[in-house]
Amino acid sequence: MWDRRPSVLLYDWDNTLVDGWAGITAALNAAFAAFSRELWSVDETRNRVRVSLRDSFPVMFGDRWEQARDIFYETLRQQHLNNVSPMPGVPEVLEAGVGWPQGIISNKAGAFLRREVTHLGWDGFFGAVVGAGDAAADKPDPAPIQLALSHLRRASDASVWYMGDTALDMQAARAAGVTAVLIGNADHNGGVERAAPHIHFTSAHDLRARLRDLA
Repeated sequence: MWDRRPSVLLYDWDNTLVDGWAGITAALNAAFAAFSRELWSVDETRNRVRVSLRDSFPVMFGDRWEQARDIFYETLRQQHLNNVSPMPGVPEVLEAGVGWPQGIISNKAGAFLRREVTHLGWDGFFGAVVGAGDAAADKPDPAPIQLALSHLRRASDASVWYMGDTALDMQAARAAGVTAVLIGNADHNGGVERAAPHIHFTSAHDLRARLRDLA
């Protein structure tokens, strides 16, 4: 599978292509403070946040989750563009991938995700940008990957690579019938063995080199 040229390159967003955890942490902590809950550090947010808000907030805040959601989104709206930057080596990966259809599937709310893509000047790289709330369900459900592929007019099969940094990303890829590609060592999520990817790159630099070989 390492030597087979992929047909489509799909990526997770946070902690795969960009570091935006400071903004997410600030928004979470605004909601936590309103409910007199213990605040999280950036590292705690990075290690704990996996599923989308519509899946996690009802569990975290019970029947007042919509109030917490509104606080979170208002804080994020004010701050998130000041706290998003490319992960090391990612701009070079996207340049190496220009010969393929490329897309993003994230559990960040779609409107915020697309603003961040535009803010970084990356619109031209992606034919599909799918965030939380855009599909019928969010990752690890396969629906967002399937929606992105429909935008790209491509089939869901093993020639499609979905690249992310967590076991949940790998689960979503397998559920959609595409190749699960782990970037990094998933130390914040139980390690490579727990993630169980089909393909593993230790860094974006390694991924870029492979894409150049396969171009």
